[in-house]
Amino acid sequence: MATQISPCCSSSTTFSSSSLNQEPPFSSANLFNFSTKSSTSRWAFKIHSRIDPKNHFNLKSANGYPLNAVSLQDGAAEKPLAKEPVLPEQTESNLSVTVVGASGDLAKKKIFPALFALFYEDCLPPNFIIFGYARTKMTDEELREMISRTLTCRIDKRENCGDKMEEFLQRCFYHSGQYDSEEHFAELDKKLKQKEEGKLSNRLFYLSIPPNIFVDVVRCASCKASSGNGWTRVIVEKPFGRDSESSGELTRSLKQYLAEDQIFRIDHYLGKELVENLSVLRFSNLVFEPLWSRNYIRNVQFIFSEDFGTEGRGGYFDNYGIIRDIMQNHLLQILALFAMETPVSLDAEDVRNEKVKVLRSMRKLRLEDVVIGQYKGQSKGGKTYLGYTEDPTVPNDSLTPTFAAAALFIDNARWDGVPFLMKAGKALNTRRAEIRVQFRHVPGNLYKRNFGMDMDKATNELVLRVQPDEAIYLKINNKVPGLGMRLDRSDLNLLYKTRYSKEISDAYERLLLDAIEGERRLFIRSDELDAAWSIFTPLLKELETKKITPELYPYGSRGPVGTHYLAAEYNVRWGDLAEDE
Repeated sequence: MATQISPCCSSSTTFSSSSLNQEPPFSSANLFNFSTKSSTSRWAFKIHSRIDPKNHFNLKSANGYPLNAVSLQDGAAEKPLAKEPVLPEQTESNLSVTVVGASGDLAKKKIFPALFALFYEDCLPPNFIIFGYARTKMTDEELREMISRTLTCRIDKRENCGDKMEEFLQRCFYHSGQYDSEEHFAELDKKLKQKEEGKLSNRLFYLSIPPNIFVDVVRCASCKASSGNGWTRVIVEKPFGRDSESSGELTRSLKQYLAEDQIFRIDHYLGKELVENLSVLRFSNLVFEPLWSRNYIRNVQFIFSEDFGTEGRGGYFDNYGIIRDIMQNHLLQILALFAMETPVSLDAEDVRNEKVKVLRSMRKLRLEDVVIGQYKGQSKGGKTYLGYTEDPTVPNDSLTPTFAAAALFIDNARWDGVPFLMKAGKALNTRRAEIRVQFRHVPGNLYKRNFGMDMDKATNELVLRVQPDEAIYLKINNKVPGLGMRLDRSDLNLLYKTRYSKEISDAYERLLLDAIEGERRLFIRSDELDAAWSIFTPLLKELETKKITPELYPYGSRGPVGTHYLAAEYNVRWGDLAEDE
């Protein structure tokens, strides 16, 4: 996917050194001390409770270089930058969030509601504005009307919900323009400056648009709408290319206008509560870390299933398929977090360095390691469900998989020989996303006669249910009360909705707040992306070159039969299927 871009219009219109590759020191003393208002102090407290402030005095790039030098990653030219201007301690700052693609479904259903939730919880600074940008002609009032239909006061359901909603909507504005027009972005810049009222300007652009126009938008924003005295950051939605080549080209194109530290590649699954808790569970509980290796773990399963089909997204989905849409990003990112070594610290670069090591240690996927499927239509309960190729937006002869299962291996000392099984599909019998850790059998088990010939029934299993009904539970063997010796498999269960009264925040809320604060730990670095694509690209090319036909499975079923044979090759039983029985 070669991307054609044109250089910025002139040297006078490119990002200034202070706005492009520099960010003001992150300090309560000189950045967020806007005023003595209570809302300011609450916001500053929330930031410092989430992030160690000392890390922000010496921010590093993705390569570990100080932020006053251009990252040399991926062949970027070495080019020293001017130092940040010294700002008065009491300088007021303004946060401007521009949602590019504001009229799209993602913006309406996720991004604007997430921004409102952050405002509702006093997580945004006192001075902030939100701009929607899209080709659709719309007034400020029409944007507010559109946004208001998706806003909810779900958090704590406070009495001032209506007032907060109205206050939020008055901070929302709209500008219509073409995505490749520097002139239109210059007009946006004028509006932003007018609303910022001369304050220190920090600007965040969220690209909720198709990937083929990422570079055009970044070029125009960098030439005409970047901050002149604060930081500028860009959130980029997946897909990040279709393979190693197109992903690398996209990265190189973006880096003509942005430093690596300004690019926030978002994978919303990394913002989910259970995924973020994965590291806490492992590294802060002595009972788990000693078991986290090939010595005690028999296999690990990453399972994603949806109980609906493409439903209107057939045109988009057919260009990518389930492997690119789910496995190469969501599930692989969770796998890297699960399998990484203990990082030096919770600093973003330390965590991401360990994830990259895992990805680089993984074998490239082969055709024999994978099963692919495609759902077909069926009638059930008096209702007819269309097959994938019966979707009017999908070609009749499409071979795009809507289901895939794969066996992956990490060739390092900790995980040598342990199969990491992935399974993802649409139009299945249930909706779930979970991590299942199956431990080895107990050597010389004294109670093996009580389990019969099937020792898998005695396997301890740790399950992290990401969605729905977030939970962590451990399957153990237990004696059934009574005079006899009858064993039962029971759960030690932490169900979030019964343990915690507070509603779990949406993943987009967490990731947006991290981007605003400059916390990059849950975002994907370019070398991490390269390593991820290198695992899947050879398989994807082989599937498409050889035109491998996917196995058909009925809408609402458990998926292709071949999935069971794949697991059986490694003496594994899918944990979710046993649970459904």
